[in-house]
Amino acid sequence: MAKSSNKVIAFLFENSLFLIFGAFAGLAWANIDHESYEHLLHLELFANNWIGTLQANGSRIIDLHFLVNDVLMVLFFAIAGKEVWEAALPGGPLSNPRRAAVPIISAVGGMAGPALLYLLGASMLGQYDQLSNGWAIPCATDIAFSYMVARLVFGPGHPAIPFLLLLAIADDAMGLLVLAVFYPQEEVQILWMLLPVAGVILGLIFRRLRLQSFWWYITIPGILSWIGFAKSGIHPALGLLPIIPTMPHAHVDKGLFDWEELNDKDTLNSFEHWFKNPVEIILALFGFLNAGVVFSAIGSPTFLVLGGLLLGKPIGIWLSGMLVAKGLRFGLPDGITPKVLLVIGFAGGIGFTVALFVATVAFEPGAVQDAAKMGALFSFAAAILTYLVAKVIRIEKIDGENGSTAH
Repeated sequence: MAKSSNKVIAFLFENSLFLIFGAFAGLAWANIDHESYEHLLHLELFANNWIGTLQANGSRIIDLHFLVNDVLMVLFFAIAGKEVWEAALPGGPLSNPRRAAVPIISAVGGMAGPALLYLLGASMLGQYDQLSNGWAIPCATDIAFSYMVARLVFGPGHPAIPFLLLLAIADDAMGLLVLAVFYPQEEVQILWMLLPVAGVILGLIFRRLRLQSFWWYITIPGILSWIGFAKSGIHPALGLLPIIPTMPHAHVDKGLFDWEELNDKDTLNSFEHWFKNPVEIILALFGFLNAGVVFSAIGSPTFLVLGGLLLGKPIGIWLSGMLVAKGLRFGLPDGITPKVLLVIGFAGGIGFTVALFVATVAFEPGAVQDAAKMGALFSFAAAILTYLVAKVIRIEKIDGENGSTAH
């Protein structure tokens, strides 16, 4: 019995399923007793005049929502930033500009397509002024869930898998930039950004002193950087990103989801290994506290977000990828055909985690935000579309790393 339980828990951790369970639990609670759910969401832990959710009287409080979204989610974005940083190292997918050109430009199209479709839809509905700030919600690609779906559809040995991962990493990098630039929490006070600069300098000094424990980097430089982000008005969940490159790291990137990285003992990989499972629990809390919207909240933003993810994302990825491959004559990577690229586009339409997060910063709490969150939750429909499109256009599944085709 204990072994079976351990296997189930290991499966949940390995496949990022805690987030889904958390989201469904929040969704169920909110629809059963919305008042008690809202009370829990904004449960005051302590008040202060310095940091936290700004109140009408000018004071600030630390509530559960702030604790998870602004404090704990810093670890999720730090691990995402770690993958982007490592991808730029020698041997990483972003280290060779020509090799990376098609998936990177595809990622640009995969952000432009949903944003343009969202804004066009908002304009056609006559709600541009009310809804335009949500343009970035459908731009997100959830790396973990898109990767899982792609492995099921293409098989683990298909060239589409590394292509999708590179596209998702590039999408993540641009998404982090969009969050920082377009969605400040309050009026930006740029002088506070001197604290992250000080944190980076301190981190580099620590590396020079050969301090190997990641705790040195996240407790002193990391906290300095987080405070700087929080006080400057830029979302504090991004607060650890400047510190990530200062940690001692491997000189060569082995690739995202590469099992060999589990043996790496450098500071940066040790940081990821230590926090990987705690981050899954944090994502469960994030899903629980952010996905709790009533079904009656479905509205225009729901369909705009869904349209951006389910249509704008695959169209943008396919058109931009084909433009750089055929128009600029870069060519598609081996094993990536126009049909495969289209299915990759649909797999990239699962926004979920980051789309939910952007919805919370794009709109104030209320009907519009709830409707937009519904669109992010329903983006799992992209998994079904990916499977159906792959079947219709007869994509061959490659099961093994040696390229054996499934029959």
